[in-house]
Amino acid sequence: MGSSLLTVKNLNAWYSRENMVLSDFSLELAEQEAVGLIGLNGAGKTTFLKVLSGLLSSFRAEDVRFLGQPVNLRGREFKTSRYTVFAEDNSFPYFTFREYLSYVFSAYGKELPDVSELIQGFHFENYTDVLLKDLSTGNSKKAFLIAAFALKPRLLLLDEPVNGLDFQSTEYLYQQIAGYKKYGTVLFSSHILESITLTSDRIFVLEQGKIRQTLEGGQIDAADIRETLHEKNDI
Repeated sequence: MGSSLLTVKNLNAWYSRENMVLSDFSLELAEQEAVGLIGLNGAGKTTFLKVLSGLLSSFRAEDVRFLGQPVNLRGREFKTSRYTVFAEDNSFPYFTFREYLSYVFSAYGKELPDVSELIQGFHFENYTDVLLKDLSTGNSKKAFLIAAFALKPRLLLLDEPVNGLDFQSTEYLYQQIAGYKKYGTVLFSSHILESITLTSDRIFVLEQGKIRQTLEGGQIDAADIRETLHEKNDI
């Protein structure tokens, strides 16, 4: 691994005190790597991404560091270093894609780049001036993915990014994830093993709110991962 980007130590997160979703959860992300999160439903994947995205305030952690320094996950410094594409997102319904893109780059204090290559890659040419609320599920996902890859944050978070995409856009997404190491680190959850095995440098296997296993290199094999998950499901 390269230099440490994000370190989370002994994180606990919950929706109610009786419903502890993450318990003593710890991980470290390196700079410029692609990391996959997998686990059965309820393992805590989306909850962890919500914590990092500032959407869940009911959490406590022993230590959280970004680039080696203590960080507030809900503070502006961290917010402007990460961007999240959620599995479903109905925000900004009365913005067109181009209006949303301008808003995002203004909020992050960055100059708006030429996104024509991303628009073509995701086959989104006919939808750039359509209200986000009027887009199909797949095209809505494309809108937020284009914004994410154009923004190039230090930490890119993707929750089930393949959901709703057509075949060609899925292939293009894999290329974008695999190539993201030039710009930063991508952490993404997916129930589609192909997306994980084709793009990840490391894989975290979540179980009952903790990382059960870390896979890398030659250990990243779809059949072995599927067997691991099925074994747990049979217990």
